Amino acid sequence: MQAFTTLTSSLLPLDRPNVDTDAIIPKQYLKSVKKSGFGVNLFDDWRYLDPGEPDQDNSQRRINSDFILNNPLYKDAKILLARDNYGCGSSREHAVWAMLDYGLRAVISTSFADIFFSNCFKNGMLPIVLDETAIDQLFESSLSDATFSVSIDLNAQTVSAEGIDTCHFEIDEFKKHCLLNGLDEIGITLQYEDKIRAYEEKLKLTSPWLFAHD
Repeated sequence: MQAFTTLTSSLLPLDRPNVDTDAIIPKQYLKSVKKSGFGVNLFDDWRYLDPGEPDQDNSQRRINSDFILNNPLYKDAKILLARDNYGCGSSREHAVWAMLDYGLRAVISTSFADIFFSNCFKNGMLPIVLDETAIDQLFESSLSDATFSVSIDLNAQTVSAEGIDTCHFEIDEFKKHCLLNGLDEIGITLQYEDKIRAYEEKLKLTSPWLFAHD
């Protein structure tokens, strides 16, 4: 998992509340578990004017030019700015995979659905909760100027930008440690690889029948 320390980027302002996971990545794309290849279908139903299917050539589909993701001025944004209750709906880790594959590394909102929030940390995405006043200021700035950028410092737990007050955000210390060090659940387990191997070798001696093969 890629570590997250600091990030300075323009914002992708998605000015809609209650964006659910089926909007983030529709159900027909959930067959794959490769964690890659989902970026072209991020917000698929809003991004394109015709229905999409897995393995389709998306370059031939009609683009919804009114959707913010298709505005070329915002194409390099690595931080999604969202309204309340982002990531609600059904539980699907693919929603975070699609955002990461598109190029997003952080999402800022007033609130998140619990499972989506948890899935972010498991995959190296930083979800940040700020109050409504701060979110309104960020939307106003980013919608009026696509080059407006913010800086996120995970160690200091701050979001800062020119013309707005620096915002402090809360984060669980263990989740912060994992993000700073690029540790997912497998990575955490592998930190104890020597102890796991020693335990298995001892178990082979004390309980050899557990390792017998037919």
